[in-house]
Amino acid sequence: MSFANPLPWWALGLVAVAAAAVAWQAYRLAAAPPAIRIGLSALRVATLLLLVVILMRPVERAIDAGVSSAIVPVLVDVSRSMAIEDADGARRIEQAKRLLADRLLPALGSSFQVELLSFGESLRPADVADLSAVARRSDLDGAMAALLDRYRGQPLAGIVLLSDGGFTESPMPGSSAPAPVFPLGIGASRILDDREVLSVTAAEAVLDGSRVPLSVSAVSHGRGTGPFDLRLLENGRPVEVKRVTPAADGLPVHAVFHVAPPAGSAVVYTVEIPEAAGELVPENNARRTLVQPPSRPRRVLVVEGAPGYEHSFLKRALGADTGLEIDAVVRKGRNDQGRDTFYIQAAPSRSAALRTGYAARPEDLFQYDAVVLANVPGHQLTRAQLEATRAFVGRRGGGLLVLGAHAFLQRGLIDTALEEALPLDLADRSGGVLPASGGAGLNRAALTPEGEAHPITQLGADSDETRRRWEALPALAAISPLGAPRAGASVLAVTGGTGGASRALVAVQRFGEGRSMVFTGEASWRWRMLRPADDRAYDTFWRQAVRWLALPATDPVAIVLPASADSGDTVSLTVVVRDAAFEPLRDAAVVVGVTAPDGRFEELRATADPSVPGRYITQFGPRQGGVHRITAEARANEAAPVAASASLLVGAADQEMSDPRLNEHALNRIAAASGGRVVAADDVEALAGTLRAGASAATLAVRQDLWHNGWWFAGLIALLSAEWVLRRRGGLR
Repeated sequence: MSFANPLPWWALGLVAVAAAAVAWQAYRLAAAPPAIRIGLSALRVATLLLLVVILMRPVERAIDAGVSSAIVPVLVDVSRSMAIEDADGARRIEQAKRLLADRLLPALGSSFQVELLSFGESLRPADVADLSAVARRSDLDGAMAALLDRYRGQPLAGIVLLSDGGFTESPMPGSSAPAPVFPLGIGASRILDDREVLSVTAAEAVLDGSRVPLSVSAVSHGRGTGPFDLRLLENGRPVEVKRVTPAADGLPVHAVFHVAPPAGSAVVYTVEIPEAAGELVPENNARRTLVQPPSRPRRVLVVEGAPGYEHSFLKRALGADTGLEIDAVVRKGRNDQGRDTFYIQAAPSRSAALRTGYAARPEDLFQYDAVVLANVPGHQLTRAQLEATRAFVGRRGGGLLVLGAHAFLQRGLIDTALEEALPLDLADRSGGVLPASGGAGLNRAALTPEGEAHPITQLGADSDETRRRWEALPALAAISPLGAPRAGASVLAVTGGTGGASRALVAVQRFGEGRSMVFTGEASWRWRMLRPADDRAYDTFWRQAVRWLALPATDPVAIVLPASADSGDTVSLTVVVRDAAFEPLRDAAVVVGVTAPDGRFEELRATADPSVPGRYITQFGPRQGGVHRITAEARANEAAPVAASASLLVGAADQEMSDPRLNEHALNRIAAASGGRVVAADDVEALAGTLRAGASAATLAVRQDLWHNGWWFAGLIALLSAEWVLRRRGGLR
């Protein structure tokens, strides 16, 4: 006999001493003869020690019945991808059935206890004749977990896996498998005739009605460099067709559609390739993506260091955007007491908090989604205000825009809490920015390659028009020569400085949960004043910039959706609940509502995640594809409930048919991590020998638990009963 949870000898000694001390202390002062007290203490010690022994889990090795007692589970993938007809002209599942019946089961059955199991959405016993590829997905993680429970305490010589490696659930590395895994790959590693939409990615819809780039990646196998069409649909309605030509067979092609999502609701865009005659897997010819509308108008605080043209033009451009709520503060000068005075335009509920020229408390600042500091010198904000602004970006997820020469004069924001939050190095003003796509004249703007694709800088319907409109913008009055971009930052536009040096004009970066932007030019109002009245480049640029900065800012209650979901899956929904200072709330009551595309409503209660304060999780199983409306309502203490909403697209792509080739990499990874190896179809006999070599060790390694039976329970009852009887004889209760 041995123990599954053994203790070292010194720990056992301490446990014995502690048990004796506890038992003696329990009866030391009892009104009973010494012999009775000693007997009672001995019985109490024996009971405590028996409990410790049970907790150590006594086990014994099972009798080695030989190699034939070892079990070999044979797992067969029965997901829909196993119905692809690329296995020597037959379906993959038919090839697996022939391999099982003709070679694998006869070779293993004479030496082991072979159990045939199928797995797709779940693990279940199977017969060769009944195997069919109909499961919606292939969940290998779930299959291995089920195997662990099914064969717990039994000798496993190894696990044989027949699959094409197309696991729709992320496969575990294999180290958690209950035995070495020996995969047999089913299918062809090279698809002979198939076209697939690999990905569809939409940029953020920065402005209502603005054009959004929709990036598409597709591939063609088995048709050389033959061209094919990419067809775009908006909510099922055909919009545009692009014809693409791959550079080589199997080499992905990329295309960009520019779409203008209608305002007010989520829009589903579908990119599809028309099915060609003889195509092997038409199910992967389409993929969809969801473009979410802004959930509400974004609140923006604009702070101007002094009155000027820039403030007037900027506030007019932003104020005309119905998707923005603008609060403005302008520093006018000093009064007779030497104190700064301010001109404030803000909503009545927020104006009182701005009477000193800036938000008085972090909670007041966190009401906004973006903050614009225009020509604000570093000394205008206090240290506490600068630290609150850093937390506004990093913790709250807000956006920060710093512009104008006065913000960077002398030391500006150097050595303040905001320095690291900005995308350019404020101290090193040697330059080192990326070159522009076109020539950058003195104080004239030119886009960088990153700027040509960024939503902030899109001024035209396509890249050519955008570039032409930027080149037509008048020169700025001056440029603040800042340093190189920080790691992870992007320079979107540059200007030509004195001596021909290229200087950063527009730079952005992510900082913590939020975003920041720097505009180093002076007098951008010239882009509006010196252009024709119908040229809206100035207004479009600044609106897009502020919208892009404000979009990631979430409300105190926010819904976090999974990257993808399919009907029939179990989908996890996360709700993050925070207070006005965006500190997590631990004791909120959170209710989630799900409205399916057919109008059916389901109410769910989210439970707190103990590992992350303020995070609440629930699950639901969508029964159909399409756009699901998700709402969440959180209530904490006596405060009024706070709600949030989002949209989830279920079934954006047929994940089971994505990249339908035999995934040899996944099979190799699972085999290596579990201690097995990939087996070729003509190497089944060698597989049987490998399994026999490990079978003896498997049977000897099996241990049988001894503690969970009636004898141990009877022993505890006997000791406690004896103690009770002796207490009664000694006159104790």
